[in-house]
Amino acid sequence: MAINRQRFSRMLLRAASLWQEKSAELNEIDARFGDGDHGLSMDRIAKLVKGRVKAWEENETFGDFLDGLGHGVMNIGGGSAGPLYGALICGLAEPLSDEDDLDGPKLKEMLAGALGELKGVSRAREGDKTLMDAVIPAVEAAQAAGTRPADILAAAAKAARAGAEDSRRHVAKFGRAKNCGEKSLGCPDPGALSAALFFRGLAEGFKCN
Repeated sequence: MAINRQRFSRMLLRAASLWQEKSAELNEIDARFGDGDHGLSMDRIAKLVKGRVKAWEENETFGDFLDGLGHGVMNIGGGSAGPLYGALICGLAEPLSDEDDLDGPKLKEMLAGALGELKGVSRAREGDKTLMDAVIPAVEAAQAAGTRPADILAAAAKAARAGAEDSRRHVAKFGRAKNCGEKSLGCPDPGALSAALFFRGLAEGFKCN
């Protein structure tokens, strides 16, 4: 089943809703070793996503919509979440031209583009206790999945969730948390958790009718 505009809108809206639902939890986790505002940042991003989806014009292509959304997220402020998620969303737009629907291979290209864009703005890699702990395994799992969008999204969501949970084992190497050293062990990274929610939202939104 290809992804049309309506289905893709539901995917983004579900991800945004999950960010809002988990905002307090993300703040609480971030407060242990960071600024305690990651949930607030994700709530602002979620509101922007919902507003942009609602205002998606009929003649605006997938690529133009995502590029505009990504740049809007970049400028939202609130620490590193805006620039990172803005880069991720802009990266989704990179392989797109004037598609009316997104098939499985194109979805894989989009996810690879998102990871590539993130790697261009962040030195963090898997194991550094950042959102990359969820994004990298998610994209790798997506590439290894079949060609059905449902399978690709399910694989990405499962791997992202496992990566976020696995971030407990790592010592923070970026942001304010890096000053805590080994004290950050045992706590999941809030960025990895919000990234896992993003992939979960895409997968769940795809299944909604």
